[in-house]
Amino acid sequence: MKHLGLWEMLTVAMCVALVGCLQAQELQGHVSIVLLGATGDLAKKYLWQGLFQLYLDEVGKGHSFSFHGAALTAPKQGQELMAKALESLSCPKDTAPSHCAELKDQFLRLSQYRQLKTAEDYQTLSRDIEAQVKQEGLREAGRIFYFSVPPFAYADIARNIDSSCRPGPGAWLRVVFEKPFGHDHLSAQQLATELGSFFQEEEMYRVDHYLGKQTVAQILPFRDQNRKALDGLWNRHHVERVEIIMKEMVGAEGRVSFYEEYGVIRDILQNHLTEILTLVAMELPYNVSSSAAVLQHKLQAFRALRGLHKGSAVVGQYQAYSAQARRELQKPETFHSLTPTFAGVLVHVDNLRWEGVPFILMSGKALDERVGYVRVLFKNRAFCVHHERHWAPEQSQCLPRQIIFHIGHGELGHPAILVSRNLFRPFLPTHSWTEVQERPGLQVFGRPLSDFYAYSPVREQDAYSILLSHIFHCRKESFITTENLLASWVFWTPLLDSLAHEAPRLYPGGAETGNLLDLEFNGGHLSFSQQQPEQLVPGPGLALKPSDFQVLGTRYRESPLISAWPEELISKLASDIEATAVQAVRRFGKFHLALSGGSSPIALFQQLAMGHYDFPWAHTHLWLVDERCVPLSDPDSNFQGLQAHLLQHVRVPYYNIHPMPVHLHQRLCAEEDQGAQTYAGEISALVANSSFDLVLLGMGTDGHTASLFPQSPTGLDGEQLVVLTQSPFRPHQRMSLSLPLINRAKKVAVLVMGRTKREITMLVSRVGHEPKKWPISGVLPSSGQLVWYMDYEAFLG
Repeated sequence: MKHLGLWEMLTVAMCVALVGCLQAQELQGHVSIVLLGATGDLAKKYLWQGLFQLYLDEVGKGHSFSFHGAALTAPKQGQELMAKALESLSCPKDTAPSHCAELKDQFLRLSQYRQLKTAEDYQTLSRDIEAQVKQEGLREAGRIFYFSVPPFAYADIARNIDSSCRPGPGAWLRVVFEKPFGHDHLSAQQLATELGSFFQEEEMYRVDHYLGKQTVAQILPFRDQNRKALDGLWNRHHVERVEIIMKEMVGAEGRVSFYEEYGVIRDILQNHLTEILTLVAMELPYNVSSSAAVLQHKLQAFRALRGLHKGSAVVGQYQAYSAQARRELQKPETFHSLTPTFAGVLVHVDNLRWEGVPFILMSGKALDERVGYVRVLFKNRAFCVHHERHWAPEQSQCLPRQIIFHIGHGELGHPAILVSRNLFRPFLPTHSWTEVQERPGLQVFGRPLSDFYAYSPVREQDAYSILLSHIFHCRKESFITTENLLASWVFWTPLLDSLAHEAPRLYPGGAETGNLLDLEFNGGHLSFSQQQPEQLVPGPGLALKPSDFQVLGTRYRESPLISAWPEELISKLASDIEATAVQAVRRFGKFHLALSGGSSPIALFQQLAMGHYDFPWAHTHLWLVDERCVPLSDPDSNFQGLQAHLLQHVRVPYYNIHPMPVHLHQRLCAEEDQGAQTYAGEISALVANSSFDLVLLGMGTDGHTASLFPQSPTGLDGEQLVVLTQSPFRPHQRMSLSLPLINRAKKVAVLVMGRTKREITMLVSRVGHEPKKWPISGVLPSSGQLVWYMDYEAFLG
């Protein structure tokens, strides 16, 4: 049987969920809502009010409800705490006080507390629900369990619900989870697998409360309702940049234990801001009301995100944070935290719509204001002859053109959508959005409010009230699926790992910070605009930055060696390759460059793509040093890595790109297809004397280079230019340039990075010419130059 693809599986899951929704809406019946962690802060601040609002919205529409507040607290104390939380319930402003009191009384009668600790407690709850439904002559529609508890408690609760508290046949189950959903990709995968053993995908609702904020929830409908106006604008040809921002004035005091584990990137950027990014960047489905279509398009947007590297981000920490951490965590006076409380990240979406458009994600604590917004700034190619005082907002193309989704707070003080009057008059549904009245003196990004068509919600609603309604009505597009969650962690985990030991820039906090955290970007690199003042240098015990060290030049195996920290090393190698390319093109009109695959050259490819605009790509021929015997579209393919990190970002003529022919006649590296001979013939025909201008190699921990391995002596000598080899690692079959061909090169650069290479680096430094034991020792250009590029960890350990 053919396996279903991701799209088919997602469609099936959505159909199953839709059936459950139709059952809930058409047949109606009794709904039991169980709030786990009913006496906690989140429940007291938001969830009970959200449940009360759900009741107000749905009462009288055919459903009956019961609300069960649950926690580990003993019944008497728990009931008291829950009663206290329910005292603060409020009705909409237009509800008469007497009617509000009546509604609150009804809700309180339907709400009860119970202690849930053991499997027996869950069995009792299930029996009580069944008895109530039977006694009142109702049909059970379904049950909602809201997990307002720490993630470490999820598994036991999930097990008890699955084994003892599922509703009977014909009724649906929905379980709702709060972030954090893991700490990195591995932990998120483990948590997802564990929860997936108890619940079906269509039963799970992962909450990101930002998706319930009114402005955020309106992004897709706004794009849909204004398709005609936006179709020609929402792309790289017209958008200059996109800013997705969440600033806070408060610090982390009282939450330091959480912050020390997660930090600002995990707390805000990986979830809230990334979800918003996908809503802005995703392709618009034909039907934005289709949950399956929206979720599928969001997943495609995740997969189009360009991988992040250390240079994609800057991090900071407000000065008082370490003292707070020492106090709350009882750390010694010598403790200095590396946890960032501020982060700016530069993101690119690698597709035709957004190629080259910078998306700036930024969040921080102890900043000068509390505000959240998405700002889409459009390019301005106009020049106006008249003085600025004569520019009319509706007509002048010289005024800034922007669309702002104002999430909340700031000087506006409420959710809003603003569109520059010189763009277009937007459509928003009049029953839920209304035009904002002019407020003299109020400016938005330096322009008066009168420059914009500005709209705000007719009635402001809390995010949790909106999301609880979406859970009840089975609107899955407002929640995080397992696939989208893991795609997000795949994107963020490498950056988090690279920043784990990075010393954040210290800032005073509030208005005193001034311009210290201002950012600037160049290509794919983000940096602070200002140098760090001396008085803000971190205290003792923090790691020195790579820029504190100079590039070291010496010799290794009687050849030049360049050693530095990774960033400086990659920068030096990229500059050397560019210099070699420029010289070759000047002398011969072309530059033949052979590149190795693997993980080490990725940073080099990114540096060449984003930081070397004078590189003569139009005259460069790109060859592969080796290739795995997999289809070129396979993620394991060296060519695929080259395509993802370099080729799609530079303008190399397609006829100058030479992938290895490992996939011929629907077979992989079959001897009879003569792929190696074909590649050798292509090299002989195009490369003078089969002598590449530059060959980039790596060195494996076993001393292999290219795909020439100690266990597979093929290609170490003889007349063959290209050979098929066997690797001890999967995939085993490889194609590789031979050692004699490599040694014909005018220049060979060997890039060695990482602490895992320290042992082989020491060993190879002592051996002679023994390519059968250590193929890398056989690299010595006959009439060219060999240069080693090693980072400090590989060279010095």
